[in-house]
Amino acid sequence: MFLAWYLMALDKNPIVTKAVTSAALTLAGDLICQLVIDRVPELDLRRTFVFTFLGLALVGPTLHVWYLYLSKLVTISGASGAIARLILDQFIFSPIFIGVFMSLLVTLEGKPSLVVPKLKQEWLSSVLANWQLWIPFQFLNFYFVPQKFQVLGANFVALAWNVILSFKAHKEVIAK
Repeated sequence: MFLAWYLMALDKNPIVTKAVTSAALTLAGDLICQLVIDRVPELDLRRTFVFTFLGLALVGPTLHVWYLYLSKLVTISGASGAIARLILDQFIFSPIFIGVFMSLLVTLEGKPSLVVPKLKQEWLSSVLANWQLWIPFQFLNFYFVPQKFQVLGANFVALAWNVILSFKAHKEVIAK
């Protein structure tokens, strides 16, 4: 029943549906990171709000537009098309998007002076972690999943990625 409702919501309001889904996953990812990995004595609700807000306002809408554009840009089907979409997604879009996400996160958390040090410290390792998780999955996603459901497919892996990204994005910047 939930799946039927979700599919209807995707048809009627795809951007809003994907934005809300991304917000829920970024919320869950940050909470898991704080509680399980960071083991904080008290939740940082401002951190969680900003991370969730970026899921809502940036991640969901951007991925909707990106996947739509990617499916129009690469029109060949089969493994060749999946590989072409994967290369564009992982070697052009993802590195840029990770940098934008981290920059906005640090800025919205009130630390704009730490954007460059944060990127110097965490961007490359974040991109490498992204590739380890997403390259195998995205090939399968682009090869087997219809474009309409690719953000939904990615959302299954996104929870794990959001935990990783929250951890990396919130690591203290080490002065050099």
